[in-house]
Amino acid sequence: MSGLRAAAGGQEILRGVDFAVESGQVHAVMGPNGSGKSTLAHVIMGKPGYEVLAGSVTLDGTELLELPTWRRAQAGLFLALQYPTEVPGVSLEEALVEAVQARGDGEAEGVHQRLADEAARVGLDARFLGRALNVDFSGGEKKRNETVQLGVLRPKIALLDEIDSGLDIDALRAVSRRVEDETRENNLGVLVITHYSRVLRELEPDIVSVLRKGRLVASGGPELADELERTGYAGYEDDGEEAAAGPADAAADPFADPLL
Repeated sequence: MSGLRAAAGGQEILRGVDFAVESGQVHAVMGPNGSGKSTLAHVIMGKPGYEVLAGSVTLDGTELLELPTWRRAQAGLFLALQYPTEVPGVSLEEALVEAVQARGDGEAEGVHQRLADEAARVGLDARFLGRALNVDFSGGEKKRNETVQLGVLRPKIALLDEIDSGLDIDALRAVSRRVEDETRENNLGVLVITHYSRVLRELEPDIVSVLRKGRLVASGGPELADELERTGYAGYEDDGEEAAAGPADAAADPFADPLL
């Protein structure tokens, strides 16, 4: 990713973001509310409603910003949503069969068994597999469900937007270990977006970056997450180029949950 700038609702939210997620690597992006973390995930995945102002996002040499969302998924990108969508009338298995068939790799026949195996690995009760997708699921069940999808689809790069939200410690451990296993077993690259360091105690990052006011203002190793836990984000300001900017400074993602 190079020089990514993006706006929503007429306000610039991402103001030049540069970083890379390598295969087999976990890159954590932390930051306070309104810093642009969810916007970053949404823009990479191609959610409607955002305007890309500049920059490039590539995966294996393919420019993703030129592709519709479904083509980005086919290229190997996966987004685990902070607030997974309920899909009445469509089961998890039906959705995954369609996704695998659309990918054209000829593995749709094995989805049923892979789905059962992945559910067992993250502790998702098998009765949820035939139910309408995310309908009447608890927050923890939805996040386990997202992780099951990741395991079945085996993307190249996974974007985990607040994967720890709504999880108790047992669910957090199960989800984190499954993602970490995927980095080793299938060389998955992970971008994990979070406010807090607790997920990073289970899913150990290789790199931690701080996003503030739409810019990456610091990067380091896992110890940076521990520092942020102690000190907070007050010491990490942007470069001052737009310190006096009005709405853009405080612009929260207009597509995010208004209660956070």
